[in-house]
Amino acid sequence: MNIIIPMAGMGKRMRPHTLTTPKPLIPIAGKPIVQRIVEDIIATCSEKIEHIAFVIGPNFGKEVAAHLLAVANTLGAKGHICVQEEPKGTAHAILCAEQILDGNTFIAFADTLFNATFSIDTQKDAIIWTQKIEDPSNFGVVKLSEGNKIEAFVEKPQEFVSDLAIIGVYYFKDGANLKKELQRLIDNDIQQKGEYQITDAMEHMLQNGLNFYTDQVSEWLDCGNKDATVYTNQRILSIKYENESSIDPSATIKNTTIIHPCYIGANVCIENSVIGPHVSLEKGASINQSIISNSIIQEKANIKSANLSNSLIGKECKLKGKTESFSIGDYSTQES
Repeated sequence: MNIIIPMAGMGKRMRPHTLTTPKPLIPIAGKPIVQRIVEDIIATCSEKIEHIAFVIGPNFGKEVAAHLLAVANTLGAKGHICVQEEPKGTAHAILCAEQILDGNTFIAFADTLFNATFSIDTQKDAIIWTQKIEDPSNFGVVKLSEGNKIEAFVEKPQEFVSDLAIIGVYYFKDGANLKKELQRLIDNDIQQKGEYQITDAMEHMLQNGLNFYTDQVSEWLDCGNKDATVYTNQRILSIKYENESSIDPSATIKNTTIIHPCYIGANVCIENSVIGPHVSLEKGASINQSIISNSIIQEKANIKSANLSNSLIGKECKLKGKTESFSIGDYSTQES
């Protein structure tokens, strides 16, 4: 099995955080979004993962590339860095990883996390994962026949045809065939609003007899903006830890109440504070005389005399005397 993770987007809705850190590397409960995605995929797969390709933007830098290769290595796979020089759509992004488009292929766009207990049926031609939603008019959806077999893909239907939204997670039994179909879009300049889309390739494959099936995730967790990312952190903490917390042994905690579940990373220092529930404190963060709930505090941030909730605080920020919901980027200072 090979895995492709397209993650070249600029993450504009997550600014200012994505000005210094690509969105898929923003931490959720101690691990970057992209690492959690790959780990969740591997947990569903009984086959060995041979290759993992990360499709990144041209400005991500050597440090990001090295980090991603280390993630693949940790998970026992060979990592590949593929650069999408221009944002030309989902099909183009996947085709950037053509070197591993062969055999069993799993694709997950690094925009969302998912909670699921499914296992991948590698005997099926293709599987598209979906989530039931109340208003499907802003999503691509699948229309089903019997046996969860897909009979049509419909993009942003204005009249109801299905409530099963495509979440950007796909399995293809024959990666080489997918590569051929994606290349067909490029060669024939088949675009939608100036971009090459995987749905056009899948529609052509469906018309030519490929059998597509759907499976559903139990929860689809968005990381598209600050509020959604903080909520995702809340859900991951609840799923992973329930009524306990993950506290690194190197953390220093004095005169402090921890309300579960929380994640407290290496070398975090907390004094005279109340932390939780649903708080992630990344490595080296320092908290003093503060009350923090439902927030992500990134590495080496320094917070004093603050009362924060629903907040996302960047790396090495300094925050003092604030009482509100905050979203401040890396290396910022806010004092009252």
